[in-house]
This record gives sequence, C-alpha cells and structure tokens, in this order.
Amino acid sequence: MCHSKANTFVLPLGCCVKLQAAHMDSTAQDFQPRTFSIKLWPPSETTRLMLVERMTNNLSTESIFSRKYDLLSKEEAHENAKRIEEMCFASADEHFKKEPDGDGSSAVQLYAKETSKMMLEVLKKGPRTTAEQEAHVVDAPIEPADTVFDISGGKRAFIEADEAKELLSPLTKPGNSYKRICFSNRSFGIDAANVAGPILESIKGQLTEVDISDFVAGRPEDEALDVMRIFSKALEGSILRYLNISDNALGEKGVRAFTELLKSQENLEELYVMNDGISEEAAKALSKLIPSTEKLKVLHFHNNMTGDEGAMSIAEMVKLSPNLESFRCSATRIGSDGGVALAEALGACTRLKKLDLRDNLFGVDAGISLSKTLQKLPDLVELYISDLNLENKGTIAIANALKQSAPQLEVLEMTGNEINAKAAPDLAKCLAAMQSLKKLTLAENELKDDGAVIIAKSLEDGHAYLKELDVSTNMFQRVGARCFAWAVANKPGFVQLNINGNFISDEGIDEVKDILKAGKNSLDVLGSLDENDPEGEPDDGDDEEEEEEDDDGLDSKLQNVKVEQDD
Repeated sequence: MCHSKANTFVLPLGCCVKLQAAHMDSTAQDFQPRTFSIKLWPPSETTRLMLVERMTNNLSTESIFSRKYDLLSKEEAHENAKRIEEMCFASADEHFKKEPDGDGSSAVQLYAKETSKMMLEVLKKGPRTTAEQEAHVVDAPIEPADTVFDISGGKRAFIEADEAKELLSPLTKPGNSYKRICFSNRSFGIDAANVAGPILESIKGQLTEVDISDFVAGRPEDEALDVMRIFSKALEGSILRYLNISDNALGEKGVRAFTELLKSQENLEELYVMNDGISEEAAKALSKLIPSTEKLKVLHFHNNMTGDEGAMSIAEMVKLSPNLESFRCSATRIGSDGGVALAEALGACTRLKKLDLRDNLFGVDAGISLSKTLQKLPDLVELYISDLNLENKGTIAIANALKQSAPQLEVLEMTGNEINAKAAPDLAKCLAAMQSLKKLTLAENELKDDGAVIIAKSLEDGHAYLKELDVSTNMFQRVGARCFAWAVANKPGFVQLNINGNFISDEGIDEVKDILKAGKNSLDVLGSLDENDPEGEPDDGDDEEEEEEDDDGLDSKLQNVKVEQDD
C-alpha cells in the first residue's frame, strides 16, 4: 500500500495510483530547481489505464472481499473497471471545473472515493451469467454517476446524527436525481436514523434500488430494531426493483421490523437476504410479508440457519417466482426434507440460469429430487452443488439429467460429494455433452486414478471454452495427474489446472510439467502443489478390493478408454 503523499491516493480495495504532476519533466537530468505549482488533475492517460488494470485485478482475484462475495471473470471485471473509471473520471472532472484555481486534490479524492465505492458495489452484486451479460449490453445503458448515492466506502463506522446530516445532505437538494442508494458498511444509531428517515421519505418516490445491508452493526438489539423500523416506515410505498437487507442479523424480529417496507413491495426483481440469521420463524415471516414475488429474477439467501422447516417457507416463495433467473440458498443448514421441498419448488422456475445450493445437508434423496427438477431448466448456465452429500447415487441421477437438459452449462461445481470411480462413467458422459463448459470443479471427492482417467478422457476432445479445472484432493496419483494434464494442454484460453492435495510422485509432477510445456498452454496454468503428498497412498476405505496395478498397467488401459455421448 502506498504512503500518503500530496500526489498519491490509495483505494481501499488495494489499488494504489500515483498522479503525474502536470509540469514535471520525467527525466532526472533535465530537472532544475524552480518554484511552480503542482496540478494533480487531470491524471494522465497512462494513470487512468493503470487504474483500470488495478481495478480489474481487484475484481477478479482472491481477496477478503471475494471470499464474502463472488469473483468476477477477467472479462467482466475489465468491463466493470472501465465503466467505473469513466463514470468517476467524468464526475471528478466536472467537480474540478467548478474550482479551476485549485490544485485538483479535491477532484483526486472524489475520483478515489467514488471508484472504491463502485468497485465494492460491483463485488456485492457478484458476477453476471452469460445471459445476464448479454441483457446488460443490450438493455442497460450506463447511468450517470449522480443517480447513485453510496456512502459504503472506507472503514466500517458508527454514524450519529451530525454526521448523518452531513453525509446525507446531497439527498436533500431539490431536483436531485438519485435512484440508487447504498448505506452499507455504516452503522446507524437511533439519532442518525431519525435524521435519515425524513430524508428517505422525501425521495422514496424516485428510488428504484436500496441497499441497507450491514447498516446496524454493533448496535444493541433494541436500538437496531428501532433503526430498522424507522428506515422501513420511511421507505414504505417505494417502488423498488432491488432490495438488499443482508448482513443485519435480522432473525424473526428483524424481518418483522421491516414489515412496512416489505409489505409494500410488489415489483421487486432482486432480493438479497444473506447472512441474516434467517431461522424457520424468520423465513416464514418473510414469505408472508412480501405480497408478490412474481417479478423476482434474483433471490439470494446465502449463509442463514434456515433448516428444513425454514426451507418449506422459502420453497413457497420460490413456487410463486416463475421469472427467477438466479437463486442462491447456500450454507443454510437444509437437510433432506427441506432439500426435496426446495428442489420440487424450483421446478416452477423454468427461466433459471444460475442455481447455487452449496453447503447443505441434502443427501441422496434430495439429490434425486433435484435431478428431476434439472430436466425442467433448459436455460441453466451455472450450477453450484458442492458439499451436498450426494454420494454416487445422487451424482449419477444429476449427471444423467444434465446430460439431456443442460449441454449449454458453463459452470459446474460438485466439490465434496463423496464421488468415486463408480460414478465416473455417468459423470463423464454428462461432461462430454457439455461443450460450453468454462469451469469444472470436482475437488474433495474420491476419484482416485481409475475415476480420474475416465473424467480426464471425457474432457480431452472439444471443450474449447474450458478455462478452469479443479480436481484437487481426489486421492489420485501419477496416472490421473498425467491424464488431466493431457486433457487441458492444448485448450485455447485455458487458465488454471488445480491438482493439488493428491498423491502425485515427484516423477509424476515432472511428467505433468513436461506435458503442459509441450502443449499450447504454458506451465503457468498449473496451480500450486504445496499440499500434494508425493509419498502418500490412497485410502481404500470401503471400496471393494481390487488387484494392485502398477503405472504401466493403468497406462495400457488409457488407449482403450472412450467416453460415448448419447444421441
């Protein structure tokens, strides 16, 4: 991170950009001591391009923010970075023109502040599906910066009355055109809420998007509930398409504190209720308070304590959301009964493009129910079903369904489902049909060499769009590793092969590197091997005893392994 200087600013997400002084010669030998004023604005084209590059990296690489929200692809990250920079530059430049005698430092601060805020907003919304990206290009023109009011940048802070009055003053100006507001990452006390309430009420008729996630952090429960009621009353009757009330530890009391706001929403297209302590009772209250979910396209419930009974209430909401395109109900403690109910309800959402059910306790029966629903989702592009205890039986049912219904799938994640070689042939046939696949994650399963060979062969032919393959922690050895290297060595645009956490000998690692070097992709695509155990042996567990075979014996089988794709 850069140190604070007159000609430097630091973006909270890690971007550090030095602005060029307008009258300084870049060659040291030509420098002559003289008195002059330094202009910090406008930044050079090189600086602006560098900022776009830094933002692209921040939006597409692992960080504390990406662990909370989803990463963007390089392409989408660059698109957003370029859009953000252009909007923030225009806003800061307009600010600079109003005070032409200044040195530009206030414009620099505005440029940095707004850029950081908008990056965080993009991360919170997460990546778009392919279909959403196309719709974005065609249907969503860039809104001018003055339609977005965002105070979420910087460190989390408590907001009291005086600061609230100052922070929210732009919303009080007559004729303002703010449509989207974000109060996230600022903790409002009761006095600050009493300042914010009348202001929000005065502009609620023009608002279309409201983000009040994480806006009562650290407050006593009674005070937090009162703040929620004030905001809810102020926004009652607003016609919103987007509402985010995540990260507020709501529980049932919190949900009911938002009664006036929720009961008045009949046009919501996006609703985010993540990390909110949504229990069975809270889920039931939420489903009853929202009068209509018919227009909902995005519904996210990540990281709650919903359980089976709560899943029943969510399922009722889902049944009444036929236009749903993105549904996330990951890490919600849902077991078999709730999983079955949810899977059946999703059958009504035939426009679904992105489905995320990761980290629940579905088990085999819910997996089989989900397989029946997947046959009704012809537009599915991304499917996240990791850590669901699917086992072989559930995996085979889902693979057979996807083979027929979702050849267009671009992302498939099935980490941690106890999948072994017995399920590999059915899964391989499914993968062979998915020629649009960009990312495949089968980590933390039990493929071993036998399963690895079959899966790798299914990816060898075609799959020109494949960019990421994660088969880490699968108990395979030298043979499996070589097969995966062969599978991706010549794929154009391939980015990363993760075979970490397996039992690959040093000789096997050398062979993998040689295969990748000889292919069209460089060795750079090979991920870290810091957890590989070259001397480890796969645990036979409960598998049936099989004859031990050396590498040459398995190698001889590779020539005859084929993956047939059904007509």
